[in-house]
Amino acid sequence: MQDSSATENFKVCDRDLPQSLLDRYLNSSAIAVDTETMGLNPLRDRLCLVQLCDCDGYVSAIRIERGQTEAPRLKQLMETAGILKIFHFARFDMATLKHHFHIDVQPVFCTKIASKLARTYSPRHGLKELVKEISGIELDKSAQSSDWGNVLNLTDEQLRYAANDVRYLHELCSKLTLMLQRESRWAVAEECFTCLPTIVKLDLMQYEDVFRH
Repeated sequence: MQDSSATENFKVCDRDLPQSLLDRYLNSSAIAVDTETMGLNPLRDRLCLVQLCDCDGYVSAIRIERGQTEAPRLKQLMETAGILKIFHFARFDMATLKHHFHIDVQPVFCTKIASKLARTYSPRHGLKELVKEISGIELDKSAQSSDWGNVLNLTDEQLRYAANDVRYLHELCSKLTLMLQRESRWAVAEECFTCLPTIVKLDLMQYEDVFRH
């Protein structure tokens, strides 16, 4: 594997994590995770990019090759039980990683679920709204609906967008956890996070509304 681009706190690499980055991330108590894909159907749309950020704010973006079916060091990290994986809308990212790389992510914290349980005063639970309220940062989401398939030629704007999708998740996780505990909703949040792998399995089997009458 060849590292393609590096700055002090951000590295772009190809196909998988290098061993040095895996070792770094394995020493973190939590890793923020996001994916960029060609669409919103994990069974149809290919995975293009996986972004990671540790507790110290070190971000990496793994460019995924078309047709690639494994990333063993990423899988090791995602399945390490002692490291919390923080997502925004974990259901989608977990399904994407499961379908493309057979990764069973655990344990998990989802900031969207946490927001819906804690911030019942607001109907807005998107990452942009959460980061603005909790971190005081206005995210630029203009690159959200763009072509991620041309992974070898991603623009600076796309890479900046991808990095920001994980950069603030640690702070969101911390502050939403405090809100949930304050409002006596932490236990139900943990139950929601625990059942996510089953929901992901149902999604990939293309079941819908199995809990409806």
